[in-house]
Amino acid sequence: MRSVLKQYTTREVCLAEAVRGLVDSFAVVAAARPRHTAERRFVASSDEDLLVAVVGEVIYRLDADGEIPVTAAVRPAPEGGVVLTLPLADVNEAEISGAAPKAASLHDLHCAADATGRWSCGITIDV
Repeated sequence: MRSVLKQYTTREVCLAEAVRGLVDSFAVVAAARPRHTAERRFVASSDEDLLVAVVGEVIYRLDADGEIPVTAAVRPAPEGGVVLTLPLADVNEAEISGAAPKAASLHDLHCAADATGRWSCGITIDV
């Protein structure tokens, strides 16, 4: 699965939209109520690695804990990484509309700003 290219003002907004796009690709979470909020800090050697880590966290929580984010927020971390905040609901509260993601592929991976400073990212998800 590959998402449509959009551009965002910051890396963090772009990463949060990648999470929302991933969730929207297989579930409707509008009626799901978060039971708790998880926060996770990521530091990586590249912006592409941050994208893989953020998306991987969503896939892990879905697979291991049966939890699905109802939204996502990403903010910069002091050491250059990011902090991902996920309000999480039980996956049974979501309306599943497609195949659940299984892994993030490194094929066609990108996360970068263009010459105007607008961010975009792309990742292939295995289902």
